[in-house]
Order: sequence, then C-alpha cells, then structure tokens
Amino acid sequence: MKDEKVVIVLGDISHFLFMPLQEKFPTRVYNMGICENALISVAAGLGAQGFHPFVHTINPFLTERCVEQIKDDLCYNCFGANIVSTGASFDYAWDGATHHCYGELAILRMLPGMEVTQPGNRKELDTLIRSQYNNGRPTYFRLSDHGHNLDVPVQFGQANLLKDTGSKLTVMTAGPILGNVMEAVRDLPVNLVYFSTIKPIDREMIARFKHTKILVVHDAHGLQEAIHEVPDLSVSYHGLPDRFCVWYGTVHDIRRQIGLDPAGIRQAVQTRLAAIR
Repeated sequence: MKDEKVVIVLGDISHFLFMPLQEKFPTRVYNMGICENALISVAAGLGAQGFHPFVHTINPFLTERCVEQIKDDLCYNCFGANIVSTGASFDYAWDGATHHCYGELAILRMLPGMEVTQPGNRKELDTLIRSQYNNGRPTYFRLSDHGHNLDVPVQFGQANLLKDTGSKLTVMTAGPILGNVMEAVRDLPVNLVYFSTIKPIDREMIARFKHTKILVVHDAHGLQEAIHEVPDLSVSYHGLPDRFCVWYGTVHDIRRQIGLDPAGIRQAVQTRLAAIR
C-alpha cells in the first residue's frame, strides 16, 4: 500500500486474505469483527482525519443494515470512504434470502453526495478504485464473485456503447450480468449500452437513445431508477420479480429461475423486438 493514507477496516469477511497485508502494515489493517454499523462509523472517523478508508464485508450487512450510518456519518458530514462489498445479488444463493442483496444500489444512489459503482470484473474494479478512492467522497464498490470475462475499458461516470445497430430497441445493463446479456443479444439487431457507474449516471449516453425503446436488463434495483433521471423515455425492465427468490442453489440457478440466464434474456429481447416492428 504505497499510499500511507489508505486504511482497511474489515468485518471478519476475507480477513485471512488480508493477513499478509496486516502483518506488513499492522497499523493500517484492522479486523473489527461482525459489527457492521460500527465499521461505517469508524470509516467516517478515519475519513474525517484525512485518511482513505476501505471498509469491507458481506453486501447486505454492509449496505442495507448500515444505511443510517452511511447517510449520517458519511454523506451528511461529507467524509470520504470506500465501501467495498462482496456477495452481489445472488452470489450467496445457497444461504437464502437473508444473504441476497439486490436493493442497495437503489438505496445508496438516493443519498446526497454518494458515488455508486458496479464494476463487472476485477479489471473494471481496479480502474474505478484507482480513479475514486482518494477523492474525499463516500464511494460504493459492488463486488461479485461471478464477473463477466469481457474486456470493457471503463471510466468513472461514463457508459460504454457496445453495440449501435440503429435499432429501435436499446438494451441497457450494468455489472457482471453483462456476460449473459452479451451472449443473449450478440446476433440480435439491438443497441447495447453498458454502465459500470450507477451514480452519477451517464445522462448524455441515455439521452442519445431516448428516441428508441429502452429495455433495462439487470439483476438488481438501481439502474432502472437511475436511467429515469433522463425525462421522456420509454423504458421497460427485465430483471427481478416482486417477490423474494426463495430457491437455493447457485447464482446461475437463481438467474435461470427468474429469466436472467442467456436464454431468458434473449426471449425477453425478442419479445420487445417483435412488439416494435
């Protein structure tokens, strides 16, 4: 850790991965145990003193459980910190609904001053962290164990136009689900826009396709709501049902159950294409 202002605050998750770093920098890596609300407050205190804290543990417990601390301790006080979760959406599908997390992007993007990112793989994460970690603002990085294997050169705050066919249908997506989306639409006549930053959303890119029908394909809430910041759009959503996903298995099992596997996404896109021709 070349930047001496970087401090890592852990909530027992991934602790063993950080042990070599903790041995090398004993005053800059702390495992505080399972006390997620306190993790955020400690990170706020570090940010108040000019440090660049990284706070890390399981997604639902670090975000949904800690909304009040993120709002009051970080955003209200304008203290910088990096909230780095693990276990996006259904990564921990085998642990049931308590360990699912698909609402925090929508929640955190509503907090004033908050930056919200959803990198799709390790390379995108590396780019976004290096860009944002020391900017003095609270920033959320949503990590997944199931990143896509595509090479997308991302930049904070900017969307990527991956396909422009002049179609009347534009598919918009974010994060690791891009792998399934790309497989589903590779040979279909649609435009495809990819977001790695949810807030600030790239309004200019969205407005570029406001003359088309927009289909948001996403395994979380937050992207669809952010896209609606641009007025006068025609948007539909293919993603989460309005019920708890109570099935157990793997992330791929859950995606198949709710139609977010490549076959389910392809069917949804083809249905929209048929409706606008």
